[in-house]
Amino acid sequence: MQTRRTFLTSAGAAITVLPFAAYAARLEHQTFDSPGGDVSIYPIDHASFLIDSTAGLIAVDPVGHVDRIEQVGMPTTILITHEHGDHFDLDTIQALIALSPDAHLVVNPAVMDMLPDDLAARSTSMANGDATTRGAYEIEAIPAYNITEERLKFHPKGRDNGYVITHGDFRIYVSGDTEDTPEMRALQDIDLAFVCMNLPFTMESDAAASAVAEFAPTYVYPYHYRGRDGGTQDPAEFAAALPDGIAAKFGAWYPGA
Repeated sequence: MQTRRTFLTSAGAAITVLPFAAYAARLEHQTFDSPGGDVSIYPIDHASFLIDSTAGLIAVDPVGHVDRIEQVGMPTTILITHEHGDHFDLDTIQALIALSPDAHLVVNPAVMDMLPDDLAARSTSMANGDATTRGAYEIEAIPAYNITEERLKFHPKGRDNGYVITHGDFRIYVSGDTEDTPEMRALQDIDLAFVCMNLPFTMESDAAASAVAEFAPTYVYPYHYRGRDGGTQDPAEFAAALPDGIAAKFGAWYPGA
């Protein structure tokens, strides 16, 4: 008989992981063909999702929902874009490490400075423009920042990362929190993109669509689109603004909503 499992983090917080039997169905996901084998995407919540392939399981910005992640598997890599609480949560990371002791973190320098020693020892710090390899994945850090004057305080240039993750020849762009920067617009050969849009922290859906039209990925997920004080963006409006040849994909980013 399966039972609940509870893990204590170094801060003393308890995270409970439910057994698989607590779920009636496997998590929603979509699978993409690539030269290196299938790549499956599992939306988790807001900015959190999983990338699963023969190269391993990457948890991108995991915050909560350890039980949902465990349904898919245990991450080999935990990828963090920046320090904000909807992207970086120590309790969640420590719970995932308890389940997957060999997992490695890839983080930006600001998050690296916030990690306790045990997590820092299993982490790679990447500044904008850096590249690394995790198993068969190649990972490049892409600048993520605000360009609108009144938003500069949220994500200053040079601190936060987006990422390009390459599996074989299949290239995945993760925007993190950013506006439609020159670096985003200059991306090339992107097969699958995850592009944020919410106010006041990132950008409007039309700015996101304009940038995506320029770097022209094959597929794009609008994600991270709930905002504050009317700043939520409509993913359907974003999709409608895309030119032919770019397919919008939709995920269950806000389960239970």
